[in-house]
Amino acid sequence: MYSTCIHCRKSLGANEAIEALPIGRRIAFDARHGRLWVVCRGCERWNLTPFDERWEAIEQSERAFRETRVRVSTDHIGLARLADGTELVRIGEPQRPEFAAWRYGDQFGRRRVKAIATGFGVTAAAGLIVSGAVASGIGLAALAPLMHVANMISLLSAAGMAQKPIDHPDGGRFMPIGNPRIVPSDRAAGWAIDIGYAAHYRGPDPTVRNGGYWTMARKQEGKNEIGRVQLHGADAVPLLRRLMPLINRGGARRTVITDGVALIEQAGGPERFGKWAAGMRREWAARSTFGDTGDLSAIPVAARLAFEMAINEDAERVALEGERALLERAWAEAEGIAQIADALLLPESVTEQFDRLKKP
Repeated sequence: MYSTCIHCRKSLGANEAIEALPIGRRIAFDARHGRLWVVCRGCERWNLTPFDERWEAIEQSERAFRETRVRVSTDHIGLARLADGTELVRIGEPQRPEFAAWRYGDQFGRRRVKAIATGFGVTAAAGLIVSGAVASGIGLAALAPLMHVANMISLLSAAGMAQKPIDHPDGGRFMPIGNPRIVPSDRAAGWAIDIGYAAHYRGPDPTVRNGGYWTMARKQEGKNEIGRVQLHGADAVPLLRRLMPLINRGGARRTVITDGVALIEQAGGPERFGKWAAGMRREWAARSTFGDTGDLSAIPVAARLAFEMAINEDAERVALEGERALLERAWAEAEGIAQIADALLLPESVTEQFDRLKKP
């Protein structure tokens, strides 16, 4: 088991109640389907655990849940708090709306609260700046460039989470830029994500361009290239898992989450949502008052939430089929980034001392 959240890279914490799974302060389990998650208390997202570390922990969690008197439960989902403060979420046989309310309610709700608080903070700060400027005799027109720069810094900061090279299935790596757009695809998945990219190669171009994946706007060997790229079906999931939380950073009320779940049901399930959504582009564009056709930041809010829920659940389905290899790859990436982040706060002399102490 790993100690860092796949999604936000923060520590998952620890517990003393579940011996087979000492990681995590909130643990969700579904004994019927053999699923076990550690819920990150930082971002509220659910981290699926590797298969061979799952069954004993599920049995211990089930036993601990039954032995705990303080429980809150519905017909299909229960919540228990153990003596050490660890929380157990027991999944029975819920309908999708009930399960989604438990799994995504806290996550989207926390984002909404944060977005509202940030909005109030920015508004208050702007008011103080303007009041101070007026009191000092500075005209409002003189503040316009400053406010524009502040807005750009905020946007770039929010987008910074997505600025990391992506491996392309045809070879090579690229940096996504701009807003992702959903488009129909003639491949088996029936949908694709179209997004701008920038890439840099120091040697011969390692990419293989087939099937219309890559469209170059400019290409010079050894220099930057800018263009657009399409990722089809499952190939787009790693990118979307990173971008959708940014697109949905405003969160939502429970009623909107319920509307998103209804769209997943209308599409026929998480695995079919991408193709269904690509077919809805024209209808959504007709109702939209802004944004590019198919731009994921411009489609209805419920649809954006549904997209994030669908890719999470479908990615878990694929991981369960392929099991440990896919899970380990995702966890290794999270652990590596967390280690780099931790090292940034330490002087080089401290890191060298740690290395010396680790040697036999």
